[in-house]
Amino acid sequence: MFLEKAYNAAICFKMLRDLNSSDPIRLKYIVKKIKSMAYKAPNLVLETIHDYFADNPEISNRHKFRLFHILETIIGASDSLEETWEQAFMKLALENMTKSTELDEAYQDAAGNVLVAICRHSWRAVAQHLEAEVLTGVFPHRSLLYVMGVLTSKQELLNQEEKACWEEWLTKIAFKSTQFLKVDVWSRELLWVLTRPDRTVQEQAPEKAFLFVFYGLVLQAEDDSARVRTHLGTLLGTSHQWPKQREGIALTVGLTAVRHLDHVWAALEQFGRSSPIKCSLHSFSPKAQTSEDLRWKWASSTLLLAYGQMAVKAKAHILPWVDNILSRMIFFFRYSSWDETLKQSFLTAILMLVGAVSRSEAAHSYQFSQIPELSECLMVLMEKEPKDTLCTPTRQQTIHIICSLCKLRPPLNLEKKSRLLTVCLRSVLALPLLDVLEKHTCLFLEPPDVQNLYSQTSEALDQMLQTFITQNPTAEELHFLLSHLYVWLASEKAHERQRAVNSCMSLLKFLSNNLYLDPKEDFKRIGQLMGMLGILCQDPDKATQHSSLEGLGHLYQLLLRQRAEASRVKERSPRSSPRPARTGPCSGAAETRRPRPRAPRAPGGSVPEGPNLPAEQPPSHQGGHEASHPGGADRPHLDGRRGPGLHQPFRVQAAASMLLTAVQEHGAQLETVANLGQAIHLQLCSVRIPQAKDDALQAITLLARNHTPELVAAFLDFSITLDSHAFQLWRALGAEQRGSRLVLATLLAWLQERPLPGRPSHSGLPPADKAHLRLLAATNTLHSLQLAQEFRKTVREAYPQLLLALLTQVHYVLELHLPWEPPPRPGRAAAVSSPLSMSLEALKSLLFTTGHCQDFARLELQDAWDLFTNLDTYPQGVGLLARAMVQSPCRQIKAVASQLLPSLQSQEERARKVAILILNEFLYSPALLEVLPERDALMVLAQSIRDPSPAVRVLSLQGLGNILFHPRRPGGVASWRGSLLRGQLPLFLKGFFRSSEPVVVRVMGTVADALHRLGAHGAGAHSLPLALNARSFFDDERDAVRAAAIALFGDLVAAMAGREPSSLRTQVHQGLVPLLLHLRDRCPAVATRARFAFYRCAALLRWRLPHTLFCALAWERGLSARHFLWSRLMTQSQEELSIHLSQALSYLHSCSHRMRTWAALFLGYTTCYHTRAVSQLVSDGDLKLLLCSKQPPAATRDGASPTPPEAPVGDYGARTFENLKKEREPGIRGFATSQCRFLRELAARRQ
Repeated sequence: MFLEKAYNAAICFKMLRDLNSSDPIRLKYIVKKIKSMAYKAPNLVLETIHDYFADNPEISNRHKFRLFHILETIIGASDSLEETWEQAFMKLALENMTKSTELDEAYQDAAGNVLVAICRHSWRAVAQHLEAEVLTGVFPHRSLLYVMGVLTSKQELLNQEEKACWEEWLTKIAFKSTQFLKVDVWSRELLWVLTRPDRTVQEQAPEKAFLFVFYGLVLQAEDDSARVRTHLGTLLGTSHQWPKQREGIALTVGLTAVRHLDHVWAALEQFGRSSPIKCSLHSFSPKAQTSEDLRWKWASSTLLLAYGQMAVKAKAHILPWVDNILSRMIFFFRYSSWDETLKQSFLTAILMLVGAVSRSEAAHSYQFSQIPELSECLMVLMEKEPKDTLCTPTRQQTIHIICSLCKLRPPLNLEKKSRLLTVCLRSVLALPLLDVLEKHTCLFLEPPDVQNLYSQTSEALDQMLQTFITQNPTAEELHFLLSHLYVWLASEKAHERQRAVNSCMSLLKFLSNNLYLDPKEDFKRIGQLMGMLGILCQDPDKATQHSSLEGLGHLYQLLLRQRAEASRVKERSPRSSPRPARTGPCSGAAETRRPRPRAPRAPGGSVPEGPNLPAEQPPSHQGGHEASHPGGADRPHLDGRRGPGLHQPFRVQAAASMLLTAVQEHGAQLETVANLGQAIHLQLCSVRIPQAKDDALQAITLLARNHTPELVAAFLDFSITLDSHAFQLWRALGAEQRGSRLVLATLLAWLQERPLPGRPSHSGLPPADKAHLRLLAATNTLHSLQLAQEFRKTVREAYPQLLLALLTQVHYVLELHLPWEPPPRPGRAAAVSSPLSMSLEALKSLLFTTGHCQDFARLELQDAWDLFTNLDTYPQGVGLLARAMVQSPCRQIKAVASQLLPSLQSQEERARKVAILILNEFLYSPALLEVLPERDALMVLAQSIRDPSPAVRVLSLQGLGNILFHPRRPGGVASWRGSLLRGQLPLFLKGFFRSSEPVVVRVMGTVADALHRLGAHGAGAHSLPLALNARSFFDDERDAVRAAAIALFGDLVAAMAGREPSSLRTQVHQGLVPLLLHLRDRCPAVATRARFAFYRCAALLRWRLPHTLFCALAWERGLSARHFLWSRLMTQSQEELSIHLSQALSYLHSCSHRMRTWAALFLGYTTCYHTRAVSQLVSDGDLKLLLCSKQPPAATRDGASPTPPEAPVGDYGARTFENLKKEREPGIRGFATSQCRFLRELAARRQ
């Protein structure tokens, strides 16, 4: 054993000697061998090293340096150290620590590390030696400070108990060192060491780091406050250029604040108001970086860190100072030069402050007024972060601060919290893909770990969401948080959706595992989340699909646990009173509902059953909180207020499919159907996928089975101007026959809810705006639905109700005294029709689309619609409409008559007025007897005479007069009265030839009224004289007489239709050309009467294509219309061609330029298209008469130049067409040119 030990010692000795080698590979091998030997026999190696130092005092310093490293390693690795070696090597280390060599501080640090290694075994012995050296009164050597700094900074050297004892020992040493603060040399040496530049910017020597701590402890122990402030001022006046220097100064200030908080605050305030600080705020110019600028550039960062260290070190004593400290931090953050240093200093300081406040149990009893200002700074900081890079933990730190702020009082208000959430979510979720983030750091000398950095930032974001819900564990808070995530769940970018759904899933997992939410909470609005996650289950990204499914699983578990917990709470308190209703800005929605309209009657007469109609309030305010936040339980899939990502094809199709499925399964139980319907309307305009649109419309059809009134009321809110998408919704609503009937009945009910008219208004609607808007929307919708295939049959069935309702609506609008057209808004064209024009268009469309074209034509050709625009002429317009129905005759007379009796009992005067006006005309219809016998009619009229309305009473008296001529069986009283009246007609003919124009017009009007009263009895044998006399005044020079004569002729034709004699048919044929030519009469009234009379004549002669004829008469004004009318005349009455030609020739002598032009065109068409017929029909005498025709010798009334009397007709015709060449219409000019040539050739051949 002895020999082995001696052998090993000799080998160790030799290896220690070989450490002086200069070969690095050999040195590495020797060190490894020595460490291996020390592991087996540590005492042997230590003894050999001790002996080597003793036997070789002249070894080189570099050799000693290597031996110290070996010694440090062996002592540090040993489990124990004998006291002998402890004392020996401690002495060796102390002797060499202060020695100056060519290796400078490295040699001293190596010796100091030996002392540090000894501390692992006996730190108190080392502390005694250090204390003795420090308290000599001379400023300690740097190597001593180095050892103390390493012992203070390295946590693994001492256990927790030893660490506490070491800190206590340092405090005692600092207390004993306060005496040296009075020594100028000691203080100057201290300041020199603290301000000496470090070897590198990133690292600080342990001795310097310790000295900042020791200085702070000394100032903390100092009792003289003036001296403390003096030393702090001196320290703050040093350079702030280097980051470790700033941190050290802040640490010293924080340690001093433990006992001198007031004086530290005063010193910082004084320094903050000093000139260098004021000059450094926003004044740094990168183009002129002087040493003085760099010294003070980041002084504000030092102040921020100092405030943070004050909070950390002062602990609970800092609470009263928090607002003051925060105000100073915010000030320096806002007004200092913005750079990464300031940002990081601000975040570090705030983290220290909120950490210190959060650790204090008394923090919840304080109200911190600066929290809103601080949150604004945090939002600014997050918004200034680069949008496409992630190189620093700034986002993570900011989010951690926000989490801490949420736990303090006062809590953040909803708006502030919303902004914070929005900024944080955008800053994290909108980052590019991780691969892109890593590419942005490829040029960094020390690139950050982007993967780990983003993972930590994402976890911080999830922690923030969990903190929010923990502080306010309510369903409202959950919906608030989720509403900010919905934007990102609907993002167009796949990685943003993936991140958002991960955050959502983490929140749901947290809530599922921790039952923070109150079991009594209502989860009505969780449907939108289910819809969003369900849609994302079909996301193209697999990771998003997986996270969505996992999130739905956690949500399901959460709802199950909440339901189970709620059941247990209910079982424990069965007699507890029900939970009071939530109060808030939306809680009064139910109380403000308007009265339900009268139960609408279906077109078949039955009263439909259904839920109450929704409130009159706009859908955005219905249903409490459900309305203010769309996407409740009843509308989980569609929302029109999100980002553009909602319109991605997969999302749209998935949403539509989910909507349809949900409605199929739960449509009958839905409550806020109005909101759902409006949400579908908002989205429908942006849906481009046909299948998705069909699914959404099918869902509306299914909802209509149980919720038609609610949907109708909701759709009316956007139907004042009905676009194509809204029209599709209405069609879907009535896709089923029962649904279409209920829709129409509900609209009629809304149409009958007419608010009382207020004072006249020429600038808009009366005060009851909402009711009027709904009324106008119902009118416009009824107008549009008449054209829909789904409602065509129902509209025909409901024709009587619709007719009376729309006529009453027109009267109601007239009572409001609104302008005929809405006044245009400044800078904006009027897009909405006036209420009156809207109601009239609906009435016109009803007649036109339900097969009552003849009734419509009769009113259109008489310009009768203008009568509906004034209250004074309104009764005349209704009378003409009813008269047209009688004269057609209309097949709906009996159905309309059956609806008149309930209308006569209405509470509205206007409804009774409309009913009595129609009844008065229906008294001339034989069909009325099948519904209302004469005795009943007399009873109804007798009751109406006692009506409160004077207008109704007067109209009832007129009805009693009309009933005298009610058609009955032949030989009755009415027949005798008709014969008596018919016998007076010849006496009226004499009045036609009176010289007074008003008398003639009045007589003709009286005859027309007599014909109307005769009704089915007709004029009999007097029809021919009446026709001849009326035709004789067609070309009268007096406009009013011409108009009255043409109107009388038309009335006669209508009165004799179906039983006219052949002589009257001849008169009708002879009147066609004059009527056709008078369509171009200079008097508009004459032209109007001529149109209507021509149409009546065509109806009597049973011309084909009556509808096309009506359109040409009513609306066409060009050559095409003239050609069509001429072709109808020639086609239907070729036998009278000679009569038509002679009549046209006579009008070539007319005094009116228009009539001559029209006649010339008529002749031109005839000769052009019927040349052979003209040659055959015109005899030599006619041709001779044609060639000898002379034009009027005098000048025409309209100023045309006279033609010489000797000019032949052919030449006159040619000259007439020469005049037509000057017309404005190109078609007439070309036609006239060809006709001039043809007439000259014809005249030449005949000569």
